Amino acid sequence: MRKPRYTFNSETNEYERIYVTLAQRVIIVLRNIFFSIIFGGLAFLVFYMLIDKPTVQEFENENSQLLAQYKVLSSRLDRAMLVLQDIQQRDDNLYRVMLNAEPVSDEARNAGYAGTNRYDHLLGMNNAELLVETTQKLDLLEKQLYMQIKSFDEVVALDKDAEERLRHLPAIQPIANRDLKRTASGYGYRIDPVYKVRKFHKGMDFSCDKRTPVYATADGVVESAKWMSGYGYTVVIDHGYGYKTLYAHLLDKKFLVKRGQKVVRGEQIALSGNSGKSTGPHLHYEVINKGKHENPINYYFMDLDADGYDQMLQMAENHGKIYD
Repeated sequence: MRKPRYTFNSETNEYERIYVTLAQRVIIVLRNIFFSIIFGGLAFLVFYMLIDKPTVQEFENENSQLLAQYKVLSSRLDRAMLVLQDIQQRDDNLYRVMLNAEPVSDEARNAGYAGTNRYDHLLGMNNAELLVETTQKLDLLEKQLYMQIKSFDEVVALDKDAEERLRHLPAIQPIANRDLKRTASGYGYRIDPVYKVRKFHKGMDFSCDKRTPVYATADGVVESAKWMSGYGYTVVIDHGYGYKTLYAHLLDKKFLVKRGQKVVRGEQIALSGNSGKSTGPHLHYEVINKGKHENPINYYFMDLDADGYDQMLQMAENHGKIYD
């Protein structure tokens, strides 16, 4: 409730109550509102003039700086990709070759996010093309780094398993042949001694007398010891890690191992003979890696030094005597 107001009357020496009319009240309210607007406007004007505010030029400068920073970022991403590509080349062509591992496929390394709307939210922005391109590079770099980390994890695991793998890698000659005098026909196209036509010779022949000891060239499990058409009595050893070796034209039924038996490198598995399609006593030896025949001459590194390898290579390339 509004307090009453009084004024002193000097004539009567008494206080008299003041009664404010409605018009006076309206005037007072309007006056207060007016002065509030005046003081508020002045305060805003002072604040506006004293506080710094961005200009259009400042916004343009800021956008220009951001654009320059994106271009620098894009350039640095390109350089980072080049460094990563060098690491990938070393991984595929050095580390994995040394450990006999398949390289990481290009499809796995370069898989992106094609066919998605992953970048649609950037299309409405200024310099959208640069933003999308830079973001794509960053995504690809992130994915390839992840793939490379996984690859190195695999390489580390393979390296820990390298000693075990080495025991299962064909690495010696299948008969005693230190002086290389038993080297006969090598790997490649030869004139078949029986059919007199040019045929591919899948292995290497060693001339030897019957009953010459035949040795496993690496640790493994005997896959078969039986008669095979053309090869005669034959032993096949599965060494694991994709490797198999085949020993053919063995002495009739003189197997020293049986199917499922574990063997170690240097263990005698049979005696040489002249069984199957053969023109004289010898041993036919093959190396199969992941289902493909390879030149056995590349798998004698525990028997031959560099000079011995060159000598055997020349003898094998000069064909020598062909027995099968």
